[in-house]
Amino acid sequence: MQNIKVAVDAVIFGYFDKKDLQVLLIKRKIDPFKGGWALPGGLVLDEENLDDAVKRELYEEAGIKPDFLEQLYTFGNVGRDPRNRVVSVAYLGLVNPSYHELFADSDAEDAQWFSVNKLPKPAFDHQIIIDTALKRLRTKIQYQPIGFNLLNEEFPFSDLENLYKTIVGQEIDRRNFRKKIMSYGLLNETNNVKKEGSGRPGKLFTFNQEKYKKLEEQGFYFEIK
Repeated sequence: MQNIKVAVDAVIFGYFDKKDLQVLLIKRKIDPFKGGWALPGGLVLDEENLDDAVKRELYEEAGIKPDFLEQLYTFGNVGRDPRNRVVSVAYLGLVNPSYHELFADSDAEDAQWFSVNKLPKPAFDHQIIIDTALKRLRTKIQYQPIGFNLLNEEFPFSDLENLYKTIVGQEIDRRNFRKKIMSYGLLNETNNVKKEGSGRPGKLFTFNQEKYKKLEEQGFYFEIK
């Protein structure tokens, strides 16, 4: 006889300008791991779809609604939860933190952003889930323009360069990167500029999501190497 519970967990990445890639963690106020940091998530209700469950948990525990959210992987090792046999469907999400004010509720005592390079030890098997999500993000950002979900609506090109460099975790060829991105015709130049340091103010761009969707329907393949 089966006695398996189904849960959802969410790895939500955020990016602050010129800082490390961030991941959202909540402080648990119930056992097990009371007072420890964990991914937002919880059990799926009997009459609830998986996507609805993870969106509910994210809003209840951290007060956010992700701009990008997709299923990542299913984690079901025996013993991953000391209370019950729990199978968790994990999600990968992206948000621009400047557009989201965190507030903890439900069974979360607090919600904070942490650098992926300086994480507290997460509860359960959540470090494995985070590592899996980071690997997916580093691969996916090179063939789908999901990185724009982490930027401001208007951004200088240098922000885009820094974002890719931060996520991939290594230096990029700036000239080739700019040439490749601009060749797709997916950036709209605005009339606004941003002053950075002592150099000339940089032009601001927006990402043309509508054009990308139309090109994608025609078989367009976005690729950044």
